[in-house]
Amino acid sequence: MKTSSIVRQHWAALRALLVLTVILGLAYPAVIWLVAQLPGLRDKADGSIIEAGGKPVGSSLIGQSFTDRDGNPLPQYFQSRPSAAGDRYDPLATGASNLGPESIVDTADKPSLLTLVCSRSKAIGELDGVDGTRPFCTGDGVGAVLSVIGPRDAHGTVAHPIRVVSVNQPCATTPAPFLATYEGVRVECAGPGEDYGIGQIVPIRGSAPAKPAVPADAVTASGSGLDPDISTTYADLQVNRVAKARGVTSELIRQAVADNTHGRSLGFLGEPTVNVLELNVELDQKYPAKS
Repeated sequence: MKTSSIVRQHWAALRALLVLTVILGLAYPAVIWLVAQLPGLRDKADGSIIEAGGKPVGSSLIGQSFTDRDGNPLPQYFQSRPSAAGDRYDPLATGASNLGPESIVDTADKPSLLTLVCSRSKAIGELDGVDGTRPFCTGDGVGAVLSVIGPRDAHGTVAHPIRVVSVNQPCATTPAPFLATYEGVRVECAGPGEDYGIGQIVPIRGSAPAKPAVPADAVTASGSGLDPDISTTYADLQVNRVAKARGVTSELIRQAVADNTHGRSLGFLGEPTVNVLELNVELDQKYPAKS
């Protein structure tokens, strides 16, 4: 190939590179930025930042915790839903726990989804003064699950148990299993490091109401771990606690909740939600917590 042809080809490639750089690297980003500054779009393009006292305190699109340095809920604030993103609401570690409905038996290094739900429900019940019990949970906030050991019939069911163990209640942490006997067999607490997979795993519903007072979004994390909203049911459950901590009436707090409630998407998708950060910022501005 002649030198002149090589030069022409390289010069054409260089010109194409320069033209595309100007169009795609400079002009296109500039146009998109200008469009994003139009009224109604600018706030979203800049991250939907919420300010308090002239300082940014977060984004309305990303949830955050309202706890003290030890992780205890601050009573004057509405609490967000649980988060499995890193050390709670870490935007760099967004994700879910990947635990599903079949996760009902705790392991040595990780509680089951059922136990997480039970423990969270119990804690919220104590914090907000409501009944935190729910089906398939023990009184001490773990999954009410038995390993029933014995010979099995043709369907894999243990018809005549010879040993029954409460698998999520270790002997070192519980004075007695949540159930005294099962089909006439004394229930044992779980021994440290023992595997009870040989038995038939049986969840026990218990006597808790079919519709728990603590709603589902209060005890389960979102898929991203960054959900900024809670249900109106969970918000209503927290009203009295927040009102007491701030020294105002529950009616005033309910009005603040209503002010920060967003309706269904497009008018018919999903359920109304409450943005926790926006709500707490408004409360700090209107009703500072009692010292």
